[in-house]
Amino acid sequence: MNLRAARLPLLICGLLIAFTASASDADNVKASQAWIRVMPGGLPSGGYVVLENRGEQTVNLRGVRSETYGEVMLHKSSTEGGMGRMEKVDSLPIPAHGTAALSPGGYHLMLMKASKPVKVGDKVKLSLQFTDGSTLDTDFDARPANAMDSDSGMAGMAGMDHHSH
Repeated sequence: MNLRAARLPLLICGLLIAFTASASDADNVKASQAWIRVMPGGLPSGGYVVLENRGEQTVNLRGVRSETYGEVMLHKSSTEGGMGRMEKVDSLPIPAHGTAALSPGGYHLMLMKASKPVKVGDKVKLSLQFTDGSTLDTDFDARPANAMDSDSGMAGMAGMDHHSH
């Protein structure tokens, strides 16, 4: 077999491998309705977003980075015995062909230690990190502290202790 004839099968194999390689987790996820509730006086803010997984496998959001906030954690709010409670979680699964909503009163991002004041109307870029190491940069709209009603589950957030995380 001459060299020229050997190139075609190798080229075809290379193209097949390139097209059949699985996409990264971030490639399969679409972020929408992303917003931050801006709290006064440097209080921790909440971040909310709907994540849609268009892939064939469950993916996991494992962290978030931000140039604006020094610390971003994934939290889950719940109620036990009539008392509101918030706990840090390590990851959030997004089912294949499904969605996961980070919303007031449930899973949300806890944004702390702002490097500069965030004002209503600002766009804040957050980098969503997935377990495969891929990232999805997402712009979050900054909304006022009263963007949601008091029954949303976050209204009492200001009185919660976030320093033990």
